Amino acid sequence: MPLSEHEQRMLEQMERALYAEDPKFATALEGSGLRTYTRRRVYQAVAGFLVGIALLMAGMVAKQVWLSVVGFLVMLGCAVLAVTGWRKAPKPGEQSAGASHAHRQGRPKRSMMDRIEQRWQRRRDEQGH
Repeated sequence: MPLSEHEQRMLEQMERALYAEDPKFATALEGSGLRTYTRRRVYQAVAGFLVGIALLMAGMVAKQVWLSVVGFLVMLGCAVLAVTGWRKAPKPGEQSAGASHAHRQGRPKRSMMDRIEQRWQRRRDEQGH
């Protein structure tokens, strides 16, 4: 559920007050919670991937096809988790709240379909249709 305009303004005022009061502390807190969570998720996915390799090899050694298939599926699932976690992780200088970041830039956050529709409409207008 998105924040209302009033709630966004209040949040921004609290952020500015925190930066004014203790900029070092505010910088240390910026995005650290989400960044730590995604980093932990990527590490867990890598560990799971290694477990999947072990299951795959154990299935091959024991000549148990089902165990190898389970190992492969574990590897595949963990690889997907690692990649999605890596993509979602904010960079050290970025803010974790994407919606308030887009709001600060002065433009609302649009969906991919809205952007595609706008590009399509712009192309049609340029061609004179």
